[in-house]
Amino acid sequence: MNPSDTSALVERLRTTFTAAADPERGAGMASYMRDQFGFLGLPTPERRALARTVLAGAPAYGEDELAAIALACWELPEREYQYFACDLLVKRVKTLTGAFVPTLRHLVVTKSWWDTIDALAARVAGGLVRADPGLVKVMDEWIEEEDLWLVRVAILHQLLYRSATDAERLFRYCERRSGESFFFVRKAIGWALREYAKTDADAVRAFVARTELSPLSKREALKNVGAG
Repeated sequence: MNPSDTSALVERLRTTFTAAADPERGAGMASYMRDQFGFLGLPTPERRALARTVLAGAPAYGEDELAAIALACWELPEREYQYFACDLLVKRVKTLTGAFVPTLRHLVVTKSWWDTIDALAARVAGGLVRADPGLVKVMDEWIEEEDLWLVRVAILHQLLYRSATDAERLFRYCERRSGESFFFVRKAIGWALREYAKTDADAVRAFVARTELSPLSKREALKNVGAG
Protein backbone atom coordinates (compact mmCIF):
# COMPACT_ATOMS: atom_id res chain seq x y z
CA MET A 1 0.00 0.00 0.00
CA ASN A 2 1.20 3.46 -0.85
CA PRO A 3 1.97 5.50 2.32
CA SER A 4 -0.25 8.26 0.95
CA ASP A 5 -3.25 6.00 1.56
CA THR A 6 -2.68 6.11 5.32
CA SER A 7 -2.00 9.83 5.09
CA ALA A 8 -5.38 10.28 3.42
CA LEU A 9 -7.06 8.37 6.23
CA VAL A 10 -5.39 10.51 8.88
CA GLU A 11 -6.38 13.67 7.04
CA ARG A 12 -9.98 12.46 6.83
CA LEU A 13 -9.81 11.71 10.54
CA ARG A 14 -8.60 15.21 11.34
CA THR A 15 -11.28 16.81 9.21
CA THR A 16 -14.05 14.72 10.76
CA PHE A 17 -12.95 15.11 14.36
CA THR A 18 -12.24 18.84 14.05
CA ALA A 19 -15.68 19.50 12.58
CA ALA A 20 -17.29 17.92 15.63
CA ALA A 21 -15.07 19.59 18.23
CA ASP A 22 -16.58 21.14 21.35
CA PRO A 23 -13.92 23.46 22.82
CA GLU A 24 -15.77 24.00 26.09
CA ARG A 25 -16.08 20.28 26.73
CA GLY A 26 -12.50 19.86 25.57
CA ALA A 27 -11.28 22.25 28.24
CA GLY A 28 -13.02 20.19 30.91
CA MET A 29 -11.56 16.96 29.57
CA ALA A 30 -8.08 18.49 29.53
CA SER A 31 -8.50 19.61 33.13
CA TYR A 32 -9.51 16.09 34.16
CA MET A 33 -6.26 14.84 32.62
CA ARG A 34 -4.27 17.46 34.53
CA ASP A 35 -3.87 19.60 31.40
CA GLN A 36 -1.23 17.27 30.00
CA PHE A 37 -2.97 17.01 26.63
CA GLY A 38 -5.26 19.07 24.46
CA PHE A 39 -8.74 17.69 23.78
CA LEU A 40 -11.22 18.33 21.01
CA GLY A 41 -14.08 17.64 23.41
CA LEU A 42 -15.45 14.44 21.84
CA PRO A 43 -17.17 12.08 24.31
CA THR A 44 -16.28 8.43 23.80
CA PRO A 45 -19.55 7.32 22.14
CA GLU A 46 -19.47 10.24 19.70
CA ARG A 47 -15.75 9.77 19.00
CA ARG A 48 -16.19 6.09 18.22
CA ALA A 49 -19.20 6.80 15.99
CA LEU A 50 -17.14 9.35 14.07
CA ALA A 51 -14.28 6.88 13.85
CA ARG A 52 -16.56 4.35 12.20
CA THR A 53 -17.46 6.87 9.51
CA VAL A 54 -13.77 7.63 8.95
CA LEU A 55 -12.94 3.94 8.59
CA ALA A 56 -15.95 3.08 6.42
CA GLY A 57 -14.65 1.71 3.16
CA ALA A 58 -11.04 1.71 4.34
CA PRO A 59 -8.94 -1.32 3.37
CA ALA A 60 -7.95 -4.04 5.81
CA TYR A 61 -4.73 -2.35 6.79
CA GLY A 62 -1.65 -4.48 7.30
CA GLU A 63 0.84 -4.17 10.11
CA ASP A 64 2.98 -1.49 8.44
CA GLU A 65 -0.06 0.65 7.68
CA LEU A 66 -1.44 0.27 11.19
CA ALA A 67 1.93 1.37 12.59
CA ALA A 68 1.99 4.38 10.26
CA ILE A 69 -1.53 5.43 11.29
CA ALA A 70 -0.79 5.03 15.00
CA LEU A 71 2.45 7.00 14.79
CA ALA A 72 0.73 9.77 12.83
CA CYS A 73 -2.04 9.95 15.44
CA TRP A 74 0.58 10.18 18.18
CA GLU A 75 2.03 13.25 16.46
CA LEU A 76 -1.28 15.12 16.60
CA PRO A 77 -1.84 17.37 19.62
CA GLU A 78 -5.34 16.37 20.70
CA ARG A 79 -5.82 13.23 22.77
CA GLU A 80 -8.76 11.89 20.80
CA TYR A 81 -6.39 11.00 17.97
CA GLN A 82 -4.37 8.76 20.28
CA TYR A 83 -7.64 7.16 21.42
CA PHE A 84 -8.54 6.50 17.80
CA ALA A 85 -5.18 4.79 17.28
CA CYS A 86 -5.59 2.66 20.40
CA ASP A 87 -9.07 1.55 19.36
CA LEU A 88 -7.82 0.68 15.87
CA LEU A 89 -4.90 -1.33 17.20
CA VAL A 90 -7.15 -3.21 19.62
CA LYS A 91 -9.56 -4.02 16.81
CA ARG A 92 -6.76 -5.20 14.52
CA VAL A 93 -4.42 -6.75 17.08
CA LYS A 94 -4.54 -10.13 15.32
CA THR A 95 -2.84 -8.45 12.36
CA LEU A 96 0.14 -7.47 14.50
CA THR A 97 3.29 -9.50 15.07
CA GLY A 98 6.54 -9.15 16.95
CA ALA A 99 7.64 -6.66 14.30
CA PHE A 100 5.21 -4.19 15.89
CA VAL A 101 7.04 -4.18 19.23
CA PRO A 102 9.29 -1.16 18.47
CA THR A 103 6.22 0.86 17.48
CA LEU A 104 4.37 -0.30 20.59
CA ARG A 105 7.28 0.74 22.74
CA HIS A 106 7.27 4.22 21.16
CA LEU A 107 3.53 4.57 21.84
CA VAL A 108 4.03 3.53 25.46
CA VAL A 109 6.90 5.90 26.25
CA THR A 110 5.52 8.89 24.31
CA LYS A 111 2.62 11.02 25.56
CA SER A 112 2.31 8.49 28.37
CA TRP A 113 -0.65 8.43 30.73
CA TRP A 114 -2.95 5.73 32.05
CA ASP A 115 -5.67 6.38 29.48
CA THR A 116 -3.62 5.10 26.53
CA ILE A 117 -1.29 2.82 28.49
CA ASP A 118 -4.05 0.55 29.74
CA ALA A 119 -5.43 -0.23 26.28
CA LEU A 120 -1.92 -0.76 24.96
CA ALA A 121 -1.08 -3.04 27.90
CA ALA A 122 -4.01 -5.41 28.25
CA ARG A 123 -5.27 -5.50 24.70
CA VAL A 124 -2.30 -4.81 22.43
CA ALA A 125 0.75 -6.09 24.34
CA GLY A 126 -1.41 -8.81 25.87
CA GLY A 127 -2.77 -9.81 22.48
CA LEU A 128 0.68 -9.91 20.93
CA VAL A 129 2.12 -12.13 23.66
CA ARG A 130 -0.90 -14.41 23.65
CA ALA A 131 -0.54 -14.94 19.90
CA ASP A 132 3.23 -15.37 20.09
CA PRO A 133 4.36 -16.62 23.51
CA GLY A 134 7.97 -16.02 22.47
CA LEU A 135 7.27 -12.32 22.94
CA VAL A 136 7.04 -12.84 26.70
CA LYS A 137 10.77 -12.13 26.66
CA VAL A 138 9.87 -8.54 25.74
CA MET A 139 7.72 -8.29 28.86
CA ASP A 140 10.59 -9.80 30.87
CA GLU A 141 12.75 -6.95 29.57
CA TRP A 142 10.14 -4.26 30.17
CA ILE A 143 9.61 -5.21 33.80
CA GLU A 144 13.25 -4.22 34.34
CA GLU A 145 13.00 -0.88 32.51
CA GLU A 146 13.56 2.53 34.07
CA ASP A 147 10.51 3.89 32.25
CA LEU A 148 7.74 2.98 34.67
CA TRP A 149 5.04 3.04 31.99
CA LEU A 150 6.80 0.08 30.35
CA VAL A 151 6.79 -1.55 33.76
CA ARG A 152 3.03 -0.97 34.03
CA VAL A 153 2.50 -2.58 30.62
CA ALA A 154 4.52 -5.64 31.65
CA ILE A 155 2.50 -6.04 34.85
CA LEU A 156 -0.85 -5.59 33.11
CA HIS A 157 -0.28 -7.49 29.86
CA GLN A 158 -1.91 -10.64 31.30
CA LEU A 159 -4.88 -8.73 32.72
CA LEU A 160 -7.43 -10.47 30.47
CA TYR A 161 -5.83 -13.93 30.44
CA ARG A 162 -7.79 -15.37 33.39
CA SER A 163 -7.04 -19.13 33.57
CA ALA A 164 -4.32 -18.75 30.93
CA THR A 165 -2.35 -16.43 33.22
CA ASP A 166 1.23 -17.41 33.93
CA ALA A 167 0.83 -16.94 37.68
CA GLU A 168 4.51 -17.45 38.45
CA ARG A 169 5.43 -14.66 36.05
CA LEU A 170 2.68 -12.37 37.35
CA PHE A 171 3.79 -12.84 40.95
CA ARG A 172 7.45 -12.41 40.01
CA TYR A 173 6.71 -9.16 38.19
CA CYS A 174 4.66 -7.82 41.09
CA GLU A 175 7.31 -8.71 43.64
CA ARG A 176 10.10 -7.30 41.46
CA ARG A 177 8.50 -3.83 41.35
CA SER A 178 6.71 -3.90 44.70
CA GLY A 179 8.98 -1.21 46.12
CA GLU A 180 8.13 1.42 43.51
CA SER A 181 6.63 4.64 44.83
CA PHE A 182 5.05 5.47 41.45
CA PHE A 183 1.30 5.38 41.96
CA PHE A 184 0.53 3.80 38.60
CA VAL A 185 2.88 0.88 39.22
CA ARG A 186 1.44 0.26 42.69
CA LYS A 187 -2.07 0.48 41.26
CA ALA A 188 -1.14 -1.88 38.40
CA ILE A 189 0.16 -4.50 40.85
CA GLY A 190 -3.08 -4.41 42.79
CA TRP A 191 -5.24 -4.42 39.67
CA ALA A 192 -3.41 -7.36 38.07
CA LEU A 193 -3.63 -9.38 41.29
CA ARG A 194 -7.31 -8.51 41.77
CA GLU A 195 -8.12 -9.75 38.28
CA TYR A 196 -6.18 -12.97 38.78
CA ALA A 197 -7.97 -13.50 42.09
CA LYS A 198 -11.13 -14.10 40.04
CA THR A 199 -9.37 -17.25 38.81
CA ASP A 200 -7.35 -18.29 41.86
CA ALA A 201 -8.19 -16.32 44.98
CA ASP A 202 -6.19 -18.60 47.26
CA ALA A 203 -3.00 -18.10 45.25
CA VAL A 204 -3.41 -14.33 45.36
CA ARG A 205 -4.11 -14.27 49.08
CA ALA A 206 -1.04 -16.45 49.71
CA PHE A 207 1.13 -14.22 47.54
CA VAL A 208 -0.05 -11.05 49.26
CA ALA A 209 0.52 -12.62 52.69
CA ARG A 210 4.14 -13.51 51.95
CA THR A 211 5.11 -10.42 49.92
CA GLU A 212 5.92 -6.90 51.07
CA LEU A 213 3.54 -4.85 48.99
CA SER A 214 2.43 -1.24 49.34
CA PRO A 215 -0.85 -0.70 51.21
CA LEU A 216 -2.43 0.43 47.91
CA SER A 217 -1.37 -2.74 46.09
CA LYS A 218 -2.59 -4.97 48.93
CA ARG A 219 -5.91 -3.17 49.22
CA GLU A 220 -6.55 -3.42 45.50
CA ALA A 221 -5.42 -7.05 45.28
CA LEU A 222 -7.74 -8.21 48.07
CA LYS A 223 -10.65 -5.89 47.32
CA ASN A 224 -13.02 -8.67 46.27
CA VAL A 225 -11.60 -11.69 48.12
CA GLY A 226 -10.35 -10.43 51.46
CA ALA A 227 -7.28 -11.69 53.31
CA GLY A 228 -8.88 -15.08 53.98
